[in-house]
Amino acid sequence: MTEEQKIRLLVADDHPMLREGLVAVLGTQPDFYVIGEAADGSEVVRLAETLLPDVILLDLEMPGMDGVAALRKLREAGAKARAIVFTAYDTDERILGALRAGARGYLLKGASRAEIFDAIRTVHSGGSLLQPVVTARLLEHVERGGDRGSPNGLTPREIEVLGLLAQGLKNAEIAERLFISERTAKFHVSSILAKLDAANRTEAARVAVRRGLIDPQ
Repeated sequence: MTEEQKIRLLVADDHPMLREGLVAVLGTQPDFYVIGEAADGSEVVRLAETLLPDVILLDLEMPGMDGVAALRKLREAGAKARAIVFTAYDTDERILGALRAGARGYLLKGASRAEIFDAIRTVHSGGSLLQPVVTARLLEHVERGGDRGSPNGLTPREIEVLGLLAQGLKNAEIAERLFISERTAKFHVSSILAKLDAANRTEAARVAVRRGLIDPQ
């Protein structure tokens, strides 16, 4: 099989050891060709444009631009690459945020080699693939009523974050106020922007006030 016939892969994770290990595992498959590695979302978007991968294996939690923001940028740019999220996080909001942003697959970092290989081949051929545990979480979400009862699909925690965001607090300040990590605060902000279809924090606050989600400051 020539390199042109192989599935061209871009691997994105901010942990070098994990990224290198994943690249080594993918290299054992004769139909895979890892053409690039990225350590943050901005690099993902840049490399996707220049290297034209078929499939992107994408972590969600990365410095700078995170995975969900990168997915939105790729979609806006009309990128043809299909993305598979590969993350340690399995909360409803993270799964839904990634799928809404355009992910075609969602794997947890406990996935076996066989599951990773199968996901890549399935997504490359035009399908979508979620791990059974991820599918179960989505079904539970639907059974609980999905986003009903929460304005614009925002979770109670996201409403809290939105209120602080509208006050002009930075991610670190939001994290300190809510006793969560800065990375978690950042993910909440990214999810809020996606759900409100806002380009930035200022627009998100403006939309939230207009829709009555938060009180005017």
